[in-house]
Amino acid sequence: MDLAESASELLRRRDLDQEVRKNAPGRRWTEQEREQCRAVDADNTRWLAALVAEYGWPRISDVGLDAAHAAWLIAQHADADPVQQRIFLALMRDAVADGEARLKDLAYLEDRCLRNADQPQLYGTQLVLADDGEIAPAPLAEPQAVDERRAAVGLGSLADYLELVRDHNR
Repeated sequence: MDLAESASELLRRRDLDQEVRKNAPGRRWTEQEREQCRAVDADNTRWLAALVAEYGWPRISDVGLDAAHAAWLIAQHADADPVQQRIFLALMRDAVADGEARLKDLAYLEDRCLRNADQPQLYGTQLVLADDGEIAPAPLAEPQAVDERRAAVGLGSLADYLELVRDHNR
């Protein structure tokens, strides 16, 4: 498979990723839905790992913005393989440094990897359902500086993000 074919496959896999997630926002998933999601994520993770082993991280100049964003989404959902997810993170950092991936996407993946390592997140992108049923940010490193960090990577305020997510889940 060459990079042009990889771009098409990234987009197809992104669509599959989103398809298994679209039916359950704002409610608890059934075991069948969770299993289907885990299967898609595992297959996508294996596929992306093989792709990056052959070509490196899918860069905007190689696969286009949409397919590069799709690669991030697959990496973001590679939670069952945290070692591979951290490899994706390192490769994506290099791509961002070269202007070949989106800084916002990297912030989400940074937070996801931190959460998966039971460490506080930096940007407040990872949310949890609090005991009172409200959506809240997972633990933050230096919460007083979160909006400054978010602004530095092109994200809006944490309050605006929480409002958007809450509105979407109503």
